[in-house]
Amino acid sequence: MRKIYLLCFLFSASDYADAQSLRKPIAAAYTGFGAYSLNHVDVFSITSNQAALAQIKNPSFGVYGEKRYLLDATSMFSTIVALPTKQGNFAFQADYFGYQNYNESQLGLAYARGVGKKLDVGVKFNYYSFRIPGYQNSSTVNFEIGAIAHLTDKLNAGIHFYNPVGGNLSKTDNEKLSSVYTFGIGYETSESFLLSAEIVKQEDLPVNVNVGMQYNFEKQFFARFGIASQNESVYLGAGVSWANLRIDVSASYHPQLGISPGLMLILNFKSANAEEK
Repeated sequence: MRKIYLLCFLFSASDYADAQSLRKPIAAAYTGFGAYSLNHVDVFSITSNQAALAQIKNPSFGVYGEKRYLLDATSMFSTIVALPTKQGNFAFQADYFGYQNYNESQLGLAYARGVGKKLDVGVKFNYYSFRIPGYQNSSTVNFEIGAIAHLTDKLNAGIHFYNPVGGNLSKTDNEKLSSVYTFGIGYETSESFLLSAEIVKQEDLPVNVNVGMQYNFEKQFFARFGIASQNESVYLGAGVSWANLRIDVSASYHPQLGISPGLMLILNFKSANAEEK
């Protein structure tokens, strides 16, 4: 049983063998789904493109947890706090992957604002580290940058770069933090239905295409479904919201490694401007 556990863990890490990168959720396309949208954007949309932060209207808090392949050692957690201001919108994000004998973490500070009515831009600065007790501890600083163009009321498109300048994790080893380039597009046929797609190219890995859709049955209920071409994994989920609280239950399926369940909670606060109105 221990050998099976170890093989599963190593297989889940194999996609980072050539270039280290902060692990995103298996259902990463789910968590960041609303980035290329005006009606479905939320605090976790900034995980796909920081420019989406410019569309956050109220102070927001979000937390997401995922038990990758149903293993405790490959679980990941993410939390985000977003604060809109008159000078632009700010967000703080903290991510953690792994367990006591191997873990990766990243702390990030993001800023975004609109440039006119048709373009949003955003940037995020990160402190990334990974730790193997008794073997290796490395860390580095990197940044992300993105832009989203609102081509029409229904069509939005954007680009995003993670760690575009590359670089090693430390001066004493050859481990490097990979670069990731993304082009995304979203089309809202109505306020209830969104189609979204991303083309993702991570350094030293094949191109990955994420395609998904969201349908709102009612104002309080919605469902999402999508697929990622790189490992032929699918994701789906459903959310319910009332008052200022939203809860999502998601799951993704890898053909070889199985199911990765996830749970998301988002809390939207009323802004001071909203209270004045």
